[in-house]
Amino acid sequence: MAASHSFSPSSTLISSKATSLSSLKYKLPISITLPRHQRRRTPVVYVVASLDAKPTVLVAEKLGQAGLDLLKTFANVDCSYNLTPEELCTKISLCDALIVRSGTKVNREVFESSGGRLKVVGRAGVGIDNVDLGAATEHGCLVVNAPTANTVAAAEHGIALLTAMARNVAQADASIKAGKWQRNKYVGVSLVGKTLAVMGFGKVGTEVARRAKGLGMHVIAHDPYAPADRAHAIGVDLVSFDEAISTADFLSLHMPLTPATSKILNDENFAKMKKGVRIVNVARGGVIDEDALVRALDAGIVAQAALDVFTVEPPPQDSKLIHHENVTVTPHLGASTMEAQEGVAIEIAEAVVGALQGELAATAVNAPMVPAEVLTELKPYVTLAEKLGRLAVQLVAGGSGVKSVKVTYASARAPDDLDTRLLRAMVTKGLIEPISSVFVNLVNADFTAKQRGVRISEERVLLDGSPESPLESIQVQIANVESRFASAISESGEVTVEGKVKDGIPHLTKVGAFEVDVSLEGNIILCRQVDQPGMIGTVGSILGEENVNVSFMSVGRIAPRKQAVMAIGVDEHPSKSALKRIGEIPAVEEFVFLDL
Repeated sequence: MAASHSFSPSSTLISSKATSLSSLKYKLPISITLPRHQRRRTPVVYVVASLDAKPTVLVAEKLGQAGLDLLKTFANVDCSYNLTPEELCTKISLCDALIVRSGTKVNREVFESSGGRLKVVGRAGVGIDNVDLGAATEHGCLVVNAPTANTVAAAEHGIALLTAMARNVAQADASIKAGKWQRNKYVGVSLVGKTLAVMGFGKVGTEVARRAKGLGMHVIAHDPYAPADRAHAIGVDLVSFDEAISTADFLSLHMPLTPATSKILNDENFAKMKKGVRIVNVARGGVIDEDALVRALDAGIVAQAALDVFTVEPPPQDSKLIHHENVTVTPHLGASTMEAQEGVAIEIAEAVVGALQGELAATAVNAPMVPAEVLTELKPYVTLAEKLGRLAVQLVAGGSGVKSVKVTYASARAPDDLDTRLLRAMVTKGLIEPISSVFVNLVNADFTAKQRGVRISEERVLLDGSPESPLESIQVQIANVESRFASAISESGEVTVEGKVKDGIPHLTKVGAFEVDVSLEGNIILCRQVDQPGMIGTVGSILGEENVNVSFMSVGRIAPRKQAVMAIGVDEHPSKSALKRIGEIPAVEEFVFLDL
């Protein structure tokens, strides 16, 4: 930061011999008192800025003291809480980093107001719904979070709600405080011997399972991509979604909020549950259709619910769910323990300091800036890499557990002329994001894969020819898994998908041992059928009747009249009835719908 001086006619210039810049390092601002004969009635204060002054970190919401102490060893820390949006935008131009929790909205206006100075935004917690990631990336600002420190706290709160709900603790407490004594009304249920289904077997779900086992419960879990051996190690059986919700006495929700899990507990799935089931949610409010839950409570399908999170927070005061007599609620307290708050404070402080020092932050949640010329050339291949990852992981049967992935690049370019880090990161993004709340990018891809026990190896096939195009093809293989679509298993036993870029558009060109050619611009239906006349027309007619537009259709076959794989690109999501009709075509042996 360059020094800026403004002198009045009677000001005195301070000699550099008397005060060197190096002696002023990390001591800003500095007030210099003039000799008595040079003083005015109104004091003059000179602010001297060092070229290597500490960065400034604005902490906009309360942070644990341990985190503040760590920040102060490296930066000037400005703790200004309860700022209005206008005050935040005014302050931000003087700050190199900003730390918030969930209450402060860090929108595009904040990044624009920073004038390019803001380098890091730290979210003290897991979710980053209050930070505009797109605007952050556009302005070259890294966004980091603290995803691990509150794991135990969230698990403990889940168990607290589970036991409080089972014994009507909240309702009985309110009753006594209202002057009543209703022992017969608040008879609870025992946990011993009951079946708990943990929906989402990540870090928090695993910790809840451990504690529930200690309470004498029988624990099952559903997570399509959790390794079975990790579950078995603590005595938990991985089961299908339908089996979990239909056999459980208690459901504990720990799944991320993704398009696939949004309102996953709805009228249809409540109807499959055992009558009298009890539900705990310390994950994300949006995974439950709250209106459907009220209906299930009124119908007696759900006996009780204990909720720490809601679709809208805080929920409306007139919410029927909140005021339902069989619902216990807390105001998003999952991470609210003194120990967790200190842990989060330290974790986010370390991430912010590391980012300001130029380190690659493992908890970064937005993509770093990529040189324009590199991004322009690799852009269609970046899209292809992510789409292939998404296709491959959706072809894995639930419970298999993805552990070993090989990415093969076919290119005429020399290895030192093709940096594949971004491509590998995008394959990882495609593999992990559909089944996780983690945001994957170049910065955190390898860390995220390692954290989940996924080993991603790369192989290059050097081709003859002109190296004008960076890549000929990308192939993704997942080893040691079962597949939802048996034809996706290659001759060597891996789930295999391969793609190319044609005229700037990513195409799927191989599934298992079958050659296909379908654009990856929409979604895909894969069918294995007996190769016979009329198949394309039959499937196309079913989709047409459902007003589903077919963008591409390709058939790969072993030999005429033998087995063939048909890949169909569709712009919309076909209905369940349409997919059912396709599956009922006599010649269709198996099919799968893949959401891109």
